[in-house]
Amino acid sequence: MIRSAFVVASSLVLVSCATFSSDGGMNRVSRLTEERSGHAVTYQRDDQDAAAAQARVAELLGAPLSADAAVELALLNNRSLQAQLGNLGIAGAELVRAGRLRNPLVSLGRVAGGGALEIDRSVMFDLLGLLTLPARTKLAEQRFERAQYQAAGEAVATAAQAREAFFDAVAAAQLATYAQQVKEAADATSELARGMAQAGNLSRLDQMREQAFYADASADLTRAQQQALAARERLLRALGLGDRPSALLLPERLPDLPEQPSRIMDAEQAALDQRLDVQMARRETEALALELGLTRATAFVDDINAGWQSKSQHGSPPERGAEVQFSIPLFDFGGAARAQAKAQYLQSVNRTAAIANNARSQLRESDAAYRNAYELARRYRDEVVPLRKRISDETLLRYNGMLIDVFQLLADAREQVASVTASVKASRDYWLAESRMQSALAGAVSASGSPSPPNP
Repeated sequence: MIRSAFVVASSLVLVSCATFSSDGGMNRVSRLTEERSGHAVTYQRDDQDAAAAQARVAELLGAPLSADAAVELALLNNRSLQAQLGNLGIAGAELVRAGRLRNPLVSLGRVAGGGALEIDRSVMFDLLGLLTLPARTKLAEQRFERAQYQAAGEAVATAAQAREAFFDAVAAAQLATYAQQVKEAADATSELARGMAQAGNLSRLDQMREQAFYADASADLTRAQQQALAARERLLRALGLGDRPSALLLPERLPDLPEQPSRIMDAEQAALDQRLDVQMARRETEALALELGLTRATAFVDDINAGWQSKSQHGSPPERGAEVQFSIPLFDFGGAARAQAKAQYLQSVNRTAAIANNARSQLRESDAAYRNAYELARRYRDEVVPLRKRISDETLLRYNGMLIDVFQLLADAREQVASVTASVKASRDYWLAESRMQSALAGAVSASGSPSPPNP
């Protein structure tokens, strides 16, 4: 009786401690996300949260978008991200369940016959569950912490996808605008060539060259417009604005390059330790280590129930006592369960080591790509485009002095078009490389896939 009462009291105390947290674990997720993307993320649990988010979305859409605003907008409005954040609530429920005992089993029996009546009563509690409750709770806490890193990884991946899509869309729109200007210039050139040919001042070969230039400009415009449309749609999907395509306003050009590239690889080990995928893998390994120890302790006998029973017969005093139930390891001695738990633990150890090694390589690769992209974009900005501009100015002076004809002037204009187009693409590639470097530092993980590569 005393032991039964102790079990019941202990159960009630432990059950009262296993409750849901007020924030559902989102405070930590929001902090991890803000540290890596510059903006916090919230899980919209009710209409009030959704209304507040939509009010901020409307405010952001009231002006041309920036990269920073695109990140904030995606974290507020991407419904796929909100669906992924729901997994944190599932993990929180599993944590609460792990901190509670199984409900007691109540047994009632009644046997009558020959003028006699016998009534049996028993209440059974999960004794093994009580003994292993601290270990199971610790295991659930590790799983819940891993779920927090997973949720933060989803948020950071969503932010990175929006940032990359923003730069890709702005660059594609800028190139489409420039292609339209080139097409208009080609129209004028084609008309001029047609008039000169009719006057007999232009050879058939030169006229065909101008026709080819016009055809190439038309094809380039069509291609640029399609790429701009596709890039814009990718950005709309990343921002959760697929139902409001006309609400998105983009700037006319990419941001200017910084004067110097950032030095973000000085503390490689510190950056590696902060990567979300590495942290997730470590928490998973720690959880499997706890699970391995729990399996070793319970694999031989995995079910022990203890409780109180009472028996009463008509005309006789009641009989009371204790009862213990447990499984007998007659056919399964727990070897398979222990072997499985050990294999899963070793698998996780190797996976964690592989993730860490790959992360180091990814950091080095991203850093090299970032610096090379900056150098290439800077060279176009400071050398190629200014030089091509001076050549164009000199060519125009020669044309005005009647030292060259109009078609030599137009040939130089074609080369300038190629240089400007390459410069815009180089600037786009720098900003994409900068975004991917930040993603490499964060170790963002996403179940929905990685951002799509830039258009060539």
